[in-house]
Amino acid sequence: MKVVIVGGVAGGASTAARLRRVDETAEIIMLEKGPYVSFANCGLPYHIGGVIQDRDQLMVVTPAVLREQLNIEARVNSEVLAINRQEKKVIVKDLVSGREYEESYDKLVLATGAVPIVPPLPGVDLPGVYVLHNIPEMDAIENCLTEKCPKRAVVVGGGFIGLEIAENLTEKGLQVSVVEMLNQVMAPVDFELAAMVHHHLAFHKVGLVLGDGLKSIEKADGDDNLLVNLASGKSLPADMVVLAIGVRPETSLAKAAGLELGVRGTIATNDQMQTSDPDIYAVGDDAQLTHNILNQPTFLALAGPASREGRTAADAIAGRNTKFPGVQGTSVVKVFDLTVASTGLNQRQLEQAGLPFESVIIHANSHASYYPGATPMRLKMVF
Repeated sequence: MKVVIVGGVAGGASTAARLRRVDETAEIIMLEKGPYVSFANCGLPYHIGGVIQDRDQLMVVTPAVLREQLNIEARVNSEVLAINRQEKKVIVKDLVSGREYEESYDKLVLATGAVPIVPPLPGVDLPGVYVLHNIPEMDAIENCLTEKCPKRAVVVGGGFIGLEIAENLTEKGLQVSVVEMLNQVMAPVDFELAAMVHHHLAFHKVGLVLGDGLKSIEKADGDDNLLVNLASGKSLPADMVVLAIGVRPETSLAKAAGLELGVRGTIATNDQMQTSDPDIYAVGDDAQLTHNILNQPTFLALAGPASREGRTAADAIAGRNTKFPGVQGTSVVKVFDLTVASTGLNQRQLEQAGLPFESVIIHANSHASYYPGATPMRLKMVF
């Protein structure tokens, strides 16, 4: 059996590794568009901030290791241009040589992931405006910090990546402002908890503009600096801008191949990560999942579920009856000295779903106060 996996990182690499463990004879080929087959997305902001000093620590696995240890052929800089479902082939372009060729498959796994949302607004393509989603984008931000020595940064978006990059740019000595369209940062938690994060950001001298959105970015007069214009009419000067608005599933390949799409443009899958084509599977940020509290389809771009989806797909391809149990949206992020975590549904989501609930907020120590090192913790339970 020949299995071709399109994409690496968490979903694709987990599929390949698990498949080798359950099938010693399968021919496994990974095709990764970028120059790195698997890396730690969550660590990118912390390398920029100097917390993770060794860049190589971000490389989870290399093509050489995959070949030597697992007999998996991983080809980087290899973009899949199209899927021929009738002939069970993919058209691949070697981005280094420019050569195009066909690769056949018995089973195909799509792990094409997600891409950063860049709104179609004036100035988002100016020099000095960045996104942070992969190693080359991290390198670009690092080069800016080294070569241009910026003093002021504006981060658009108050989610995971936005707050992490804001923290790390602050630690590098920049004056940072975060712009968030909602009335709070960290949408997975309710406002009572987000308010603590707001105070903590202010304590660390991070500017916070809530309830306001990006309108445009323009060059400031007379120099290379930028001006970030907001919907309210307010403008923020900046030497660099990081767009951390969110991500959307990258499913153009699946759409062109005629696969059924699901919620928010994801690829529709069953509980074995199988698509509408029985010989094609989808895992990771491009795949539709089921929320196991609401029992509704959802989109969740997190590495943990992606890895588990990959293992589920590998088992299914090998003939095992493993089923993906769904997700409840567990996440955690560090914001300077705070840890912010959530799981399940928050109050806003329950209200939108029309589900009755009660809630309680408690203030407690992380462990018994008589034992050294206890820290205060605020917990909101919705039930």
